[in-house]
Amino acid sequence: MDNGVSPLVEMIGISKSYGGVRACRDIAFTVREGEVHALLGENGAGKSTLMKVLSGDVTDYEGEIVVDGEPRRFTAPVDAQRAGIAMIHQELDLVPGLSVAENIFLGREPRTRLAMVDRREMNTITRGLLERCGVHLDPRRPVGELRTGEQQLVTIAKALSLDAKVLIMDEPTSALSSVEVEQMFTVISELRRAGAGIVYISHRMDEIGRIADRATVLRNGAVVTEFDARELTAEKAAEAMVGRPVQAMFRTRAVEPGEEILRVTDLRLRPRRERPGRREPDGISVTVRRGEIVGIGGLLGSGRTELLETLFGAGTRGALSGLIEFRGRPVHPRSPRQALGLGMGFVPEDRRIAGLAIDHSVLANTVLSIVDRIAAAGMVPRGRETGAVRRMVDELKVKLGSIHDPVGTLSGGNQQKVVFGRMLLTEPTLLLLDEPTRGVDVGAKAEIYALLGQAAEQGIGVLLASSELAELVGVCDRVVVLSGGRSVRELDTSHAGEAELLAASMGEGSTALAVDAGGSA
Repeated sequence: MDNGVSPLVEMIGISKSYGGVRACRDIAFTVREGEVHALLGENGAGKSTLMKVLSGDVTDYEGEIVVDGEPRRFTAPVDAQRAGIAMIHQELDLVPGLSVAENIFLGREPRTRLAMVDRREMNTITRGLLERCGVHLDPRRPVGELRTGEQQLVTIAKALSLDAKVLIMDEPTSALSSVEVEQMFTVISELRRAGAGIVYISHRMDEIGRIADRATVLRNGAVVTEFDARELTAEKAAEAMVGRPVQAMFRTRAVEPGEEILRVTDLRLRPRRERPGRREPDGISVTVRRGEIVGIGGLLGSGRTELLETLFGAGTRGALSGLIEFRGRPVHPRSPRQALGLGMGFVPEDRRIAGLAIDHSVLANTVLSIVDRIAAAGMVPRGRETGAVRRMVDELKVKLGSIHDPVGTLSGGNQQKVVFGRMLLTEPTLLLLDEPTRGVDVGAKAEIYALLGQAAEQGIGVLLASSELAELVGVCDRVVVLSGGRSVRELDTSHAGEAELLAASMGEGSTALAVDAGGSA
């Protein structure tokens, strides 16, 4: 697939091991001027390790890197940046206490003639970078106050500030809404025209087909095939990634809904203390019945996360109005412990920050929510907790070495399964899920969707917030669309598709909340 253009970067015979695990095996990979080269593979296939080698994060490897025809060996990320290579990591590497501008220019701040940090210049340049990414934020605002999607855009602006010749994007749209994704594609088109080469890592096959030129697939640390990305289909990519045909991703049959278990009517929250970047509930109505999967859609900042956090007692404290009825009686969870006691389980958007104690074992993370249930006389019997965790690992097909391994050593999809397993062990009546497949590969997505189908068959109700239109339409029975903290439309997915959902999210034809037979507002 050589187009005659000299590569900006050549990676030749790259191999890397962690202990006895071979993360990369004799990989050859190139990036050409003005192209988008997609890098695909399941979590744990070697993508991140390969790109960490290229970006200078991993320095002890076998093989050779050639940049603009010159052999290079980076000793740190700053070396790679000086050579024109920058990486946007999937797990955001921002400092919450610093401002947007301070994060973008950390370690390379512009200086005045007196060698002082030139904050005016720094803020001016930052505004221009953010505008290129289609986001309008105050450069002086602390990053910790921003939503995950906004932080993702800040990391992209930071990479643009390096004026890199090769830009590595690891799941750059995983926390973005459809509108922000389109803006991101515009930025990528501009970079291509300027001659930059882009390595694009994503589990979203529709994105690959739209913007990539080539696609290389890794499996078990080695290259298995290379595609013309314009001819790539989700089925071909998935089969190459997992080494076998992947069954239909979404549910093949719906569960007949049972009794109503959740009714939220005109929910509003007035926080005691304003938190910039949050969109608290300001008139949300939704219902969920047993065995029913109800989606929560809407653009970034519409209030999806805040709704779930409020229902789980994990949101900002304040004056709550409206009504939350759970299993037929009014409730007002004021803490996650209370919500768990009622029969609610919550899988948060950012598993590494809010969902897991990343340095602790799989066992410790899994039993966290059921300690009170399995304890006897204030003690937790070792056999009881290990038995529960092993059953969960087997049922959810979690890939790991030992349940005593740190959960941070697992791939993203397996980490997500641990969070799921912990909630399922509580035997919930209702599962609240915030972006449950964010940053996981196609195989893990299919397994998570299967878990949701099994939960529905067991009579568990599911309230699922997602920025992926295909996920909402393919997995959910109904979707309630939010805008500005309000519910503005309800769609029956047996009749409505992605186009209708996107239109409702953008405010087209969504002035009133439509009600179908699945529930009322």
